[in-house]
Amino acid sequence: MSMRRRDFLKLAGFTALAGIGGSVLTGGNGKGRLEAAQAAPGKVTPSGKRLAMVIDMSRLKSESDVKKITDACHRIHNVPYFDNPKNEIKWIWTETFEHAFPGQKHKFLPEGFKSKPFFVLCNHCENPSCVRVCPTQTMFKRADGVVVHDPHRCIGCKYCMAACPYGAISYNLNDPRHAKNLQDYVNPGFPTRAIGVVEKCTFCVERLAKGLKPACAEASNGAIIFGDANDPSSEIGKLLASRFTIRRRPELGEEPNVYYII
Repeated sequence: MSMRRRDFLKLAGFTALAGIGGSVLTGGNGKGRLEAAQAAPGKVTPSGKRLAMVIDMSRLKSESDVKKITDACHRIHNVPYFDNPKNEIKWIWTETFEHAFPGQKHKFLPEGFKSKPFFVLCNHCENPSCVRVCPTQTMFKRADGVVVHDPHRCIGCKYCMAACPYGAISYNLNDPRHAKNLQDYVNPGFPTRAIGVVEKCTFCVERLAKGLKPACAEASNGAIIFGDANDPSSEIGKLLASRFTIRRRPELGEEPNVYYII
């Protein structure tokens, strides 16, 4: 009986993970392979950069502000839309304060916070669980701290989804190319994904390579600030040093690189 290629890759990935204890995450300095510091948690990135994002919720005044940012991200990355919520693919979306910051709600919380939509996305953590558990290096951490994924390596095991405590990774249960908003390929310049693979926010690495801001930051009219948090002279460095910010579930030790001014 023949075995499909994807089934074989799944079996091979699971065998490798069980047999070598995940050592694929720390090996391989050859050309085209991941550096250990890119994948292993708790390492100082060679570039010295720590790309991060600050979301100033006080500058988001209306539903149109929120929609403009979400649409900018999803349109440029060909994020599919399905009517069934079970098939939803999300790169950036909104949650209530209670769901975005569990454990931080209390009875004296300002009334406006209870219904205010808070942007959430991949936190590009310093210690990303998704990277640690991925058996095929689909998820890996770049030298500048950005956590990205290669859909061509993905075997659809969903280990990353189970490991991520923020729900930031989506799985293509249906073929995203058949989504009604992608019938005409919204952005032919960005690759579409296949059925059976995961995807998430990448901090717009394709735009960073061109010296551009992430699409959400560009569309936010100053509400989303992006840059090198390790550079005290950068806009984000100065902002983090002068304003009180919070992060999502910092007690978990993932060290999120998305900060919020509320």
